Amino acid sequence: MRRRSGNVVDNCTVPVGVEEGERGMEVYQVGVVGAGTMGAGIAQTAAAAGYQVLLYDVSEEAVERAFTSITARMAHDVRKDRISQADSDALLRRLKPSTSLAEFARVQYVIEAATEKMDVKKLLFRELDQVCRPETVLATNTSGLSITEIASATERPDLVIGTHFFNPVPVMKLVEIIRGQDTSEDAVEVAMSVCERMGKDCIDVKEAPLFVVNRILVPMLNEAIFVLQEGLASPEDIDKGMMLGANHPIGPLALADLVGLDTLLFVAQTLFSETGDPKYRPAPLLRQMVRANKLGRKSGRGFYSYE
Repeated sequence: MRRRSGNVVDNCTVPVGVEEGERGMEVYQVGVVGAGTMGAGIAQTAAAAGYQVLLYDVSEEAVERAFTSITARMAHDVRKDRISQADSDALLRRLKPSTSLAEFARVQYVIEAATEKMDVKKLLFRELDQVCRPETVLATNTSGLSITEIASATERPDLVIGTHFFNPVPVMKLVEIIRGQDTSEDAVEVAMSVCERMGKDCIDVKEAPLFVVNRILVPMLNEAIFVLQEGLASPEDIDKGMMLGANHPIGPLALADLVGLDTLLFVAQTLFSETGDPKYRPAPLLRQMVRANKLGRKSGRGFYSYE
């Protein structure tokens, strides 16, 4: 197991990186790459778990928006008595903004939550590989891209792993831990430990297109769109049928609107192209909706209209 020298964090001398313990290793500082919705949620959840968190984005405005969003959520939780003001203040103090990847030289665990494009992720991992300590585990929050291909951009493929969080991160309990071809047991152990400390339940997944949850979920949402396209039932009745007949908390079309129809189309296309299986072909209606900029909640219109 890798060991490191000490460093000062929050006025206390602690090992930089990880130290051996009951479960193997413990992380003290977490770097989050990408200050969008997922990155901000991951950063907030990591800080709530007691980690020192460095939140990076190439855009200073994006980082500021993320901190404004996190601060607003904390204020809301204080008003609802879900957290004390003192705990909220402590959480916010554990968050540090950054627009320089060079600062990641001092973190022990990185979670990348940038845009879902392979070329972007490989470029980031190539840079992180050069900046971070050789022992630092690099995790990607991809919802379906190849961990093995992302890892190929580094000189540490054994320490590259997938940690797929679900939106909204502070609320959703699940994280998929995905192994690339060369991912080591050490990396899996560290990822499990970090995510469990963040209050998440983890499932151990081998790399495959869309992993487990989206592999099952996306075809269901796509099929609901086919059902609508064929005129079998109204959006309301399709959703009602699945909510009452399958005990789903939200109907598939309403969920598609929540996810974002452009995001759903991208993920469906990834599954189709990766497998070549015609059963994963995106519904033509889904393509039409995206071309019409009817993207769901984010655009105000999808299968339903939103104020």
